[in-house]
Amino acid sequence: MSTDAESMGSILSTGLEADRLLLGRTSTAERLADILRARITEGFFEPGSRLSEEAIGGALGVSRNTLREAFRLLTHEKLLVHELNRGVFVRRLSVEDVTDLYKVRKLVQCAVLREITAPPGEKLNAVEAAVVDGEAARERQAWRELGTANIHFHQALITLAGSPRVDELVRGLLAELRLVFHVMADPQPFHEPYLERNREILETLKTGDGQAAERLLAAYLDDAEKQLVDAYRKVM
Repeated sequence: MSTDAESMGSILSTGLEADRLLLGRTSTAERLADILRARITEGFFEPGSRLSEEAIGGALGVSRNTLREAFRLLTHEKLLVHELNRGVFVRRLSVEDVTDLYKVRKLVQCAVLREITAPPGEKLNAVEAAVVDGEAARERQAWRELGTANIHFHQALITLAGSPRVDELVRGLLAELRLVFHVMADPQPFHEPYLERNREILETLKTGDGQAAERLLAAYLDDAEKQLVDAYRKVM
């Protein structure tokens, strides 16, 4: 095993072995891709990092062929890139990627809230749970976890559409978005202010005023896009 693979193996041995149980005896490339996508969403893999087949395959107990198929699926989703004779890497996004991501998010997420005309009731449970998780992460000053809770908040908002296809679309977008977050050298001043805005959107949705919630979300997304684009331009 190469030094690169040994280093990756040490990191992943504790980080991914718990996920091995999720695969079970009927593991598939799609299920493996789900696990790796979730880890990307959580910020476990950073943009530009090389994914070692030996380390990940060993940590999860999957065959090389299954792992390669999962990599292929995530490459198709624009989360990974394959470089000839070098391997598979977590993708680095460009400023153009950021603006395009936010264009799609505004089209889809705002449309979901716009359609709400009555209190969603229990359908907001996952949205509230994400806000509470974010508040708990702030108390612990766990800023990467706050970023993850923020993404879970937006995933939960999308479930209000009641469409598995929309859920799947936005899940991929938000995984890409996590790769964008790494450009923020200090995550606290970026993530923390949005926690209060999450709470405001939640409380507005509880009243059934989807149009007001949409306006809050549209301003929220505009502000986040500007911050991320500005940060990208400083490092490019």
